[in-house]
Amino acid sequence: MEIKKSNRADIGKDKGTSLMIGLVISLSIMFVALEWTQRDEVDDEVAYTAVTFAPEDMIPITLPEKKTVPPPPAAVTKAEIIEIVDDDADIEDEIMASIEDNTPWLDPQEYEVVMVEPEPEPDETIHVAVEENPEFPGGTAALMEYLRKNIKYPAICRENNIQGRVLVSFVVNKDGSIVDVEVVRGVNPSLDKEAVRVISQMPNWTPGRQLGRAVRVRYSLPVSFRLN
Repeated sequence: MEIKKSNRADIGKDKGTSLMIGLVISLSIMFVALEWTQRDEVDDEVAYTAVTFAPEDMIPITLPEKKTVPPPPAAVTKAEIIEIVDDDADIEDEIMASIEDNTPWLDPQEYEVVMVEPEPEPDETIHVAVEENPEFPGGTAALMEYLRKNIKYPAICRENNIQGRVLVSFVVNKDGSIVDVEVVRGVNPSLDKEAVRVISQMPNWTPGRQLGRAVRVRYSLPVSFRLN
């Protein structure tokens, strides 16, 4: 009986084809490897070239010029002049007279010692209560008559029937003059102003006294405004 071989079972018929395919794959791998190696070398060369600078491209750095300070001039010293004279020459001695020798001697017993007392400072204290109170010339009756004649009732207060008593304070100086006039308790601005005006124009008073001498005294006076 004759044995027949099948074309499918023939292993040797594809041997040449497989060998050619393997050779092509091997060559392809070698080519890719060579290409990759050359690319890396080119990249390294490019990178190396990128960070390399030529000497002529560098910017020179100049330092500021140092200023030298000249040394201070040497101090000029005056040479002491020594005069040399002969032994036989006459030398005039300069005698310095003392101030104390020309001052005459003062004997304290020959002079009279006079004690000068300092002048007392002017007393500007304003007193409230004193031994002798200041007084208007002619007394209280003359003061009331002065106010009655000199007060001018403000028309606006008269029309509105405004009346009352204004308490005014002032200072009688040592010479009797009137200063520092102010309203302590007022009624109406117009009445207050009139009271201050009349008291400021009063004649000099008899000043108050304390321990026998004239002093400044604070005095209060009520001024009444009444409509008849």
